[in-house]
Amino acid sequence: MEENKIFSKVFMWMFIGLLITFGVGAIVAANENMVYNVFNNLYIWLVLAQFGVVIFLSARLQKMQEITATILFVLYSALTGLTFSSIFVVFELTSIMMVFGITAAVFGVFAFIGYFTKMNLLKWHTYLFMALFGLILASLINMFVGNSTADLVICSIGIVIFVIYTAYDMQKIKLLSSTMESEHKVAIIGALELYLDFINLFLYIIQLIGKNRD
Repeated sequence: MEENKIFSKVFMWMFIGLLITFGVGAIVAANENMVYNVFNNLYIWLVLAQFGVVIFLSARLQKMQEITATILFVLYSALTGLTFSSIFVVFELTSIMMVFGITAAVFGVFAFIGYFTKMNLLKWHTYLFMALFGLILASLINMFVGNSTADLVICSIGIVIFVIYTAYDMQKIKLLSSTMESEHKVAIIGALELYLDFINLFLYIIQLIGKNRD
């Protein structure tokens, strides 16, 4: 498969996913009743649904039909948008736009590095997974401790982890484009992985420098 064609589709679907997520988030945030229902009645179920969809999609992608993979990707983007609406409630719109631009710039730099580097980033898989697991564990612990300094450290480490993941996933997509038969499936799984990198980068950066609403 032609790499340029594959990456064009990857970034197209990634953009569609981000558009759905930010669009759904903005719509929900504009409606007080929807915000109340999402965060008081549905939140835990939405989070579980997100985990379920992304795990199923990642694990079964190569065996499922292309249309099923596409639907699940769109569904995951929409589910994320529902929980993502808190960003529009907590932070100023100008701050969200600024952080989105910063995230796009940082993401672009490391995507470029991942695509062109001759270094084998794929061998870092175990270390990245361990770092991500540690980050999640530290975040969960700090939810109960509520230490602001720890929050800053966790956000900073999270940014480092996901910029490396961005470069790693770009290299991984290059490998998939030469080993998987379905061009569309490569585009969907690549879009999903880069989408997750972008969303996590955005969340950590906005927690670090975002301006809260008064």
